[in-house]
Amino acid sequence: MESLPLFLKLQGAPVVLIGGGQVATRKARLLQAAGACVTIVAPEAGEELLLLLGLQGEVAEHHQHRWLAEPYRGVEQLAGARLVVVATPNRTLNAVISADATAAGILVNVVDSPDLCSFIFPAIVDRSPLVIAIGSNGASPVLARQLRRRIEAMVPAAYGRLAAFARDLRDTVARALPDVEHRRRFWEQVIDGPIAGQVLSGNAENAKSSLTALLAQQQRNPKSLNQGEVYLIGAGPGDPDLMTFKALRLLQSADVVLYDRLVNPAITDLARRDAERIYVGKQRSDHSVPQTRINQRLLDLARDGRRVARLKGGDPFIFGRGGEEIELLARHQIPFQVVPGITAASGAASYAGIPLTHREHAQSVRFVAGYLKDNRLEHRWEEFLSPNETLVFYMGLAGLEVICSELVAHGRDPATPVAVIERATLPEQRVITGTLSSISEIVARSRPVAHTLIIIGSVVDLQSELAWFGPDTPQTTG
Repeated sequence: MESLPLFLKLQGAPVVLIGGGQVATRKARLLQAAGACVTIVAPEAGEELLLLLGLQGEVAEHHQHRWLAEPYRGVEQLAGARLVVVATPNRTLNAVISADATAAGILVNVVDSPDLCSFIFPAIVDRSPLVIAIGSNGASPVLARQLRRRIEAMVPAAYGRLAAFARDLRDTVARALPDVEHRRRFWEQVIDGPIAGQVLSGNAENAKSSLTALLAQQQRNPKSLNQGEVYLIGAGPGDPDLMTFKALRLLQSADVVLYDRLVNPAITDLARRDAERIYVGKQRSDHSVPQTRINQRLLDLARDGRRVARLKGGDPFIFGRGGEEIELLARHQIPFQVVPGITAASGAASYAGIPLTHREHAQSVRFVAGYLKDNRLEHRWEEFLSPNETLVFYMGLAGLEVICSELVAHGRDPATPVAVIERATLPEQRVITGTLSSISEIVARSRPVAHTLIIIGSVVDLQSELAWFGPDTPQTTG
């Protein structure tokens, strides 16, 4: 992060606002809403600004606000301020004030000059006491405001009532449930359940009665919320935007996350900050955590009452060994959910501009495991010869030469197009193309690294025309 987002309490705090125009008025409205004591420093001030703060005359005071009807003269005008906000059109003057405030250890914001700021006003969605702030570190205020409008449409005003409801009962719940973990789960059940629905519909009294009853139940039987569960989540091919809403929701409700190298770190970062993260390795020729231990770990964590997210690259049921991981859970009657993800074949082909099926090229597609065992691939190669079927090999980079030679040996045309897609759906995606007879040599020169996917079939010929993602991505052909 370029800056750390914080919420600053300004009730009764002195703030100096330099400038008296429309921009200053907008900032004064925010500062007043936060309860700050605003001092305007400006030779002239607009009527709207003076009315907003209840000020009149050249030097006047109204409650906590005041107006110094004079230009900025020096750092003594900033004395005692918690914040300084500069809203003048004079960039030279703005730079001087920013330097003075910084030297005095005062946080300063200069409107539309992020390089002169030590803090930046975010775009705000106000559902007090719930407040949502969106910032771009000054890179694109318009984008931040656009996101604010979208969030405003998604978060009804009634969420403020829900936040106030939780605030008013927070101490009551804390006294009844002293264990932090137990209390967090209690509140999650409240916020995600019918009690929140009652508050949002305006029935706060019934909601309070329901919460009191649930709280009493928890005191009698603390384990009633302590049911562990496992979420087997397909994380997709890499791009975090390709995760489903359900996958994101369950990931963010998990107490612990198990992940491996096939999962983009940006996806793991979407988990709750306080969630435990456990790396379980797993790469070709280096299974740092054996599959049986992963299966047992899921079982043990769920038995401990934890909600466990098991992140799997692509889809957990397509070469993801997801079935193995939930078999043990099913035998021990541990609740689990399986969330499908966009499998690597679909994601890689779409982002490479290669349709897996096409009326003029392929009427079927076959997903095949491509990893070597004892330097061999045991397949019914004679079933892979149809020119109207696209073949997609997962985990096949090390076995590429074997795949190509076996297909040619069993009768597939050596001129059949082949694509090796590296780091699919990510900014560094690379598509390497060739034929069954040439691709091994091309890949040896290009030296791609996992994660890769191999697509074989005439649909690959469409890639040069249909490629849309990453215009700067190098394309290697032969």
